[in-house]
Amino acid sequence: MEQRYHNSPKEVSQMNTEELRANFLIQNVMQPGQLNLTYSHYDRIIVGGVVPQAEAVALGNYDNLKAEFFLERRELGVINIGGDGKIEVDGQNYQLSRLDCLYVGRGSRTVNFKSVNADQPAQYYLLSAPAHADYPTTLMKKEGALPTTIGALETSNERTIYKYIHKDGLQSCQLVMGLTTLNTGSVWNTMPAHTHDRRMEAYFYFDVAPDQAVVHFMGEPQETRHMLVHNHQAILSPPWSIHSGCGTRNYSFIWGMGGENKDYSDMDAVKITELR
Repeated sequence: MEQRYHNSPKEVSQMNTEELRANFLIQNVMQPGQLNLTYSHYDRIIVGGVVPQAEAVALGNYDNLKAEFFLERRELGVINIGGDGKIEVDGQNYQLSRLDCLYVGRGSRTVNFKSVNADQPAQYYLLSAPAHADYPTTLMKKEGALPTTIGALETSNERTIYKYIHKDGLQSCQLVMGLTTLNTGSVWNTMPAHTHDRRMEAYFYFDVAPDQAVVHFMGEPQETRHMLVHNHQAILSPPWSIHSGCGTRNYSFIWGMGGENKDYSDMDAVKITELR
């Protein structure tokens, strides 16, 4: 499990492209038959992906955690962006189709990721945070996330938002998690931009066509930076940073947070005219 450390706003303002990508971009999230995890010291979030094929892939333990098992002091959110799959948690199986979400509570000892069809494998995106309370492992189908369409074609941001783990949805200790799909003709996410100094955020981009890309904007509102992001890549966003993207065509992304609260609307808005 790779580790990433904190960076101050002043340090980031002086980074070149290679340094920005090394600190904030996670490139190889989804790899066939593998579990890939990155431990960020921003709110001690773990970002990862697993693509099981003919054999199940187990959620292992790591020395970084100094724990008896992975979820001894952690909780986990999982969203499937691939084919049909099953996740076995302490002997109980949960069926996940595309865009379904499973919350796995603290204290779950064994987690096994499976695909129903190895030729069309499940692709699980994982987000884990420390937890100090127990909440039940619960499955939410995509329809249960009450998809809501907002934005407009005039501003190139007509999109559908799915909220899974939040204070009015699946209950957690501190995780907040959902996804956004942009309609054809729309390319902007999260604009006007915002920060929320109470929690960090991670973006995972998917449904990005092989010959297309997303320009992800980060940094302090008056000291912005950008990175080019491709399909199945993730971005770590510090609490003090904006997090916004514009694609060369429409795409989807999973957003997830950990920190002080579970209020989806906790945002410090920044006017477009104030960005630099």
